[in-house]
Amino acid sequence: MITIYHNPRCSKSRQTLELLNSRGIQADIRLYLEQPLDADELLDLLAMLNMTADQLVRKSEQYFKDNLRGKALAQDQLIQAMIENPKLIERPIVVAGDKAAIGRPPEAVLEIIE
Repeated sequence: MITIYHNPRCSKSRQTLELLNSRGIQADIRLYLEQPLDADELLDLLAMLNMTADQLVRKSEQYFKDNLRGKALAQDQLIQAMIENPKLIERPIVVAGDKAAIGRPPEAVLEIIE
């Protein structure tokens, strides 16, 4: 089963979903802004992505600029910030089995699917 953590307002997210569909891949779509992730889900994604919370945070988001930039935050604090403000999570994330990839560029997700 393949899951995409999707934000329909994000062009890269839309392009990644379109890429999956064009390959005949039916993905379970998780609208993570409407169905926020919990700490365990984020920790699982970080492990699959082989990333730290700091690497998964979108530093271009206004919330980050206004509230988090320049602060030395621990991983659990960043995870809590992403739970409370899901726009902070880099997108899109595609999960296939025990592997995950960020669709930036969209083609990056193909290496976990093919």
